[in-house]
Amino acid sequence: MMFKQFLIGSAVFFGLSGAALAGEQYVDETGYAISGYDAVAYFNLPQKDVGMTQPHAVPGRADITADYNGATWAFSSEENRDMFLADPAKYAPAFDGHCAYGIAKGGKVPANPNLWRIVDGQLYLNITPAVVGFWNEDIDGFIDTADGNWNGLEAKSASDKSWMAIADNDGTYDMPAPIK
Repeated sequence: MMFKQFLIGSAVFFGLSGAALAGEQYVDETGYAISGYDAVAYFNLPQKDVGMTQPHAVPGRADITADYNGATWAFSSEENRDMFLADPAKYAPAFDGHCAYGIAKGGKVPANPNLWRIVDGQLYLNITPAVVGFWNEDIDGFIDTADGNWNGLEAKSASDKSWMAIADNDGTYDMPAPIK
């Protein structure tokens, strides 16, 4: 009986310690994950070929939100919010919303929600158009490298930088999100 209690206690301890090591979602000055854009809507946008500019992300609404991974997420419809809540890991961007190329290079940097690509059902974001150019040279290789780096980076604090403050991002977004 004592051994069984030890096993159960160990499982609870390791389960809780794993949760404590989970990384923080990237949240910029908007106060929302993915800068207030709708995570589910990406999966309904027509993805362009590598090297072409993706359609802009769909702004969420400030009155349609959900909480996940310590952050508030905004959605363009209640249906999208409900889909997200049913399976948040399916829709949330990789690497807690940080730039996938940055993770591959060993650091947590912000991500521009309009610089995206879905690969094998996973949403990846990048920081600037120039970085997207590097990313496009070997997407699968950078994903593999980022996946390998993520265990060592995930527990570190989220980036506190703004992707909108980077001049290279001028013109990559139409309006701030979420819509009030």
